[in-house]
Amino acid sequence: MSRSVSIDEMAAAINEGLEEYADLSAQGVKSAVRKSAKAVKEQINSSAPVRTGRYAKSWAVKTTAESSQSLEQTVYSPSWYMLSHLLEKGHAKRGGGRVRAIPHIAPAEEMGIEMLEGLIEKALQG
Repeated sequence: MSRSVSIDEMAAAINEGLEEYADLSAQGVKSAVRKSAKAVKEQINSSAPVRTGRYAKSWAVKTTAESSQSLEQTVYSPSWYMLSHLLEKGHAKRGGGRVRAIPHIAPAEEMGIEMLEGLIEKALQG
């Protein structure tokens, strides 16, 4: 997509190209954030401890902030938020001793970070 422009129009043409690239890259980054947040949620659903299944099913993704250039999504458990830390880190028992930790959020977070980095690199290259 080359076109001839005069010297007077060169700044406007360069600015137009940069704006187009910024729009395309912002869309790619937003898509990557959505995919990685969904993958983190699914990973937590599959690796969460299952007693009745309600805790594992309670995980959700919500859009925390969105603008034309950025997107922030949060993976959270709206109904069992108070249990997440206790299961992830373990806790002390009332009569003494400890309950073992069942790490299920941290591995999903690490996987999500790696996935997001890879998807953003792909979006910006192609």
